[in-house]
Amino acid sequence: MPDLISSANVNIEDPYEKVPHGTIYPFSPTHSRMKIFLKEVVKLSQLNEVKKVLAFLMFCTLSTFALLYWCHTTNSMALTAFSFLLIFDILSLLTCLLSAWVQRQEPSDMYSFGYERFEVLAVFSCTMLAQLGSFFIIKESVECILFPPEVHTGRLLVGTVFGLVSHLSVIYAVRNRAFNHVIDASSSSWLQEHVSDMSESLCALVPGISKLLLPRINPFSLIGFSCALALVITHFLIDTQQYYIADPWAAIAIAFMTFGTMFPMSTYTGKILLQTTPSHILGQLDKVLREASTLDGVLEFRHEHFWTLSFGTLAGCVQVRVRRDADEQLVLAHVYNRLSNLVSRLTIQIFKDDWSRASTYSSAVLGPTPFSGGASGFSMSPGSGGTPPRVASPSYDNPSFATFSPPAYKPYPMT
Repeated sequence: MPDLISSANVNIEDPYEKVPHGTIYPFSPTHSRMKIFLKEVVKLSQLNEVKKVLAFLMFCTLSTFALLYWCHTTNSMALTAFSFLLIFDILSLLTCLLSAWVQRQEPSDMYSFGYERFEVLAVFSCTMLAQLGSFFIIKESVECILFPPEVHTGRLLVGTVFGLVSHLSVIYAVRNRAFNHVIDASSSSWLQEHVSDMSESLCALVPGISKLLLPRINPFSLIGFSCALALVITHFLIDTQQYYIADPWAAIAIAFMTFGTMFPMSTYTGKILLQTTPSHILGQLDKVLREASTLDGVLEFRHEHFWTLSFGTLAGCVQVRVRRDADEQLVLAHVYNRLSNLVSRLTIQIFKDDWSRASTYSSAVLGPTPFSGGASGFSMSPGSGGTPPRVASPSYDNPSFATFSPPAYKPYPMT
C-alpha cells in the first residue's frame, strides 16, 4: 500500500497551487484567500502610482470621518449629503487601484478575455451606490421638512470649504483611467447641459475662459461646486433669517444633482455589462460587413454578434459560409482584414456545406491572445456537427485544435 503522506506532492510556498483531488491528503495545506489578497496588495503598493493613490485614499478617508463628525455636531442634512460625495471619492480611488491591478493581469482559463470588465463593474457599482445614497438623503430630508431640526451654523461654512477642497484634490490630483473614459464617452447630465448653455453665453463675453468652460465641465467638479453653493446659501439663510427649513431643501437639491450626474455614467456602464453593441459604431459595422460579403467565395454571414468588452475594447464573433471550392485560409484572412480595424477581439468561423454529410465546420480566431504566442488562439474542431457556439472559448494545450497564422494580405478581386 503506497504511503499517502509521502505521495502528496504539494508546493506549500505557492498559494496558487491547487490541491490534488481523488485521494485523501490529510496534511494538505488550505490557503486562505486573504493571504492571496494581501500578497497582491503588497505587489501593488510597490508602484509609485499606487503609492500616490493610497496616500489620497488615506487623506480622503480621514476627511470623510471629520466631515461626518461635523454633520453630527451641526445637525445639518445638507452637509450630510455633501459628505456622501466624499464617500463616492473613496470608492473612485478604490476603482483606481483596481484599474492598476487589472493592467498587470494576464488572461486565464477562467477569464479568457482578461479582467478588464472588472473596471466596468466597479464604475457601475460606484455610480449606483451614489444614486442609492441620494434616495436615502431625500427620504431623511422629507422627515426634516415635516419636523425641522435646529441647525448650528458654527462649523457649516468651515465644513463646506474643507469638503470642497478635499473633493477637488481627489478629482484633479489622481488620474483615474476608468472614470475619465466614462466621463468622455457617456452623455452629458442635465446639470452639465444647463451649465454649458450659460458657459457659451459667458464665453461670448469673455473668450479667454472658453478653455475652462467648454465644451463641458468635468461633472465631478461641477457637482462639488454646486453642492458648496447650496450650502453657502443655506448658511446665510439660517444665520440671518433663522430659516431652518432651508437645510433639508438644500439636501434634496444636492441629492437630485448627484442622481442626475451619476445616472448617465451608470447607463453607459450598464450597457457595456449587458454586452450591447455601441450605437455609434453600428453604421460602420454594417458597411464593413457589406464590403466583406462581396469577397469571392463568401456566400453569407451568420450569427454576427459584436459587443463592448471593456472601456475602448470591442469584441465580436461571426460565422462565414463559403463556397465548397473556396480557400478557407484566404477568405479568413480577407474577412479579418476588413473587420480588424473596428473589432480588436475578433472570432471568425468558416464553414462549408457538405452535401454528402451533415454540415462540417472549421474555425479560427484572429487577434492577439496570450495562449498562442500573440497571433491566434481560438478554434473549433472540424466535423463537430450542429450549430457552432456564438461565444468563443479559448482552446489551448489541445492537440486537436490547429492554430491559424494568417497569410500575407494581397488585394483580392471583388465580384
